[in-house]
Amino acid sequence: MTTQATPAAGVSPAERVRALKESAYRIRMHALDMGETQGQGYIGQALGVADVLAVVYQDVLNHRPHEPEWPQRDRFLLSIGHYAIALYAALAEVGVLDVGELATYGSDDSRLPMSGMASYTPGMEISGGSLGHGLGVATGMALGLRHQGRDARVYNLLSDGELDEGSTWEAALACAHHGLDNVTAIVDVNALQADGPTKGVLRTEPVRAKWEAFGWHAIRVDGNDIDALVAAFDSLREHRGSPAVLICDTRIGCGVPMLEAREKAHFMRVEEHEWQAVRDQLTERHRAGADLDRATTHGKGLVR
Repeated sequence: MTTQATPAAGVSPAERVRALKESAYRIRMHALDMGETQGQGYIGQALGVADVLAVVYQDVLNHRPHEPEWPQRDRFLLSIGHYAIALYAALAEVGVLDVGELATYGSDDSRLPMSGMASYTPGMEISGGSLGHGLGVATGMALGLRHQGRDARVYNLLSDGELDEGSTWEAALACAHHGLDNVTAIVDVNALQADGPTKGVLRTEPVRAKWEAFGWHAIRVDGNDIDALVAAFDSLREHRGSPAVLICDTRIGCGVPMLEAREKAHFMRVEEHEWQAVRDQLTERHRAGADLDRATTHGKGLVR
C-alpha cells in the first residue's frame, strides 16, 4: 500500500488548482520578503520554482509538518542548496517553519542559512552546495527504505545545471539498475546557470530523451503551469517499475515582469527602492490570473 498523498476527497479539480495557485503566490511573497533582508540572492530561481514546490508540498508529499522526522514521511531532497530560499518559503507555507522566522534568513545564528543545511533547518533532508550529490543520496535512501519495507518515496529537486555533473548520471544509472520506482527526480530547467545560459555552458538537450535512455520514465511539462504539474504528478502516482523524472521548464523571476526581464538573473540584485514595485507586480499578476480563472470557470458553467 502506498503512503503517497492523494487529493482531498470532495475537492473539485478547479478548487484544487485554485488553492495551489494561492499557495504558490504566498511562497513567492515569502521568498521576496527573505530576499529583501539581504537585498540580493537567488530570488529568480525561487520565483521560478514556486509552482513546483506548491504542488509538491500541498498535493504530493506524504508528510507531517509538525513532525518533520516522522519515519514514514516521503523525503524531499534539495540538491541545489542555493535554492534554499525557495524551500524555506515552502516549508513556512505548510507549517514546518514559522513564517516569522523567515525574517532571520541569512543572518548570524539563523536556522535559515543562504545555502541549505540539514543540520540547521527542520524539513531540510540534506545539505546542499556543490552540485551533483542529491540523486546519489536519493538512491541510497530509496534502497534503504526498500530494505526496511517502507512505502515512503524519495523526491529529488535538481537543476538543469546539475545535469553537467557526471555523478548525477551515475546515480541515474544506479536508480534504473535497481528498479527504484520509489524515486522521482524533478529537474528545474530554467536555462541559466552561474556561468551563463545552460546551452552555452554545456548543452544538455535533449533532456527527456537522455533520461529515457538511462531507463527512466520521463515527463516534461511547463513548470509554471499548475494544471500541467498536477496532471503530471497524478500520472506519476500510478507509475511502477522504474524511477521517474519530471522535467519542469520554468522562467527565472516568474510572476514579476521586471525580474523576468532582468539580464543578470542567476544571483540577482534588487535595489532598495524596487522591492515594493516587485511585490506590487507579483500581486497584480496573481490577481489577473485569478480573475481569468474565475471568468473561465464561470464560462464553462462550473461555478457552484
